[in-house]
Amino acid sequence: MKKAAMKRRSHDLRPEYDLASLKGAVRGKYYKRALAGTNLVLLEPDVARAFPDSDSVNRALRLLRDVATKSSSRTRKVANGRRRATG
Repeated sequence: MKKAAMKRRSHDLRPEYDLASLKGAVRGKYYKRALAGTNLVLLEPDVARAFPDSDSVNRALRLLRDVATKSSSRTRKVANGRRRATG
């Protein structure tokens, strides 16, 4: 970072913060732990309206996975390259 930019950033802190009470703080102390337990996915607004919480998203994805697995196990390839239902 350039010196001028560093000087500007030092003035970003609000005056009510007491820097003396922040001693011992470590930047990024829990960063690795947070990454290990987090899988963040951003949804488009229309999808977010359909799935308001993580439980509903997980249920829908599990259902889709199950349908895809069952669907792929019900078809098999024949000699001419076409798929035919085996049900």
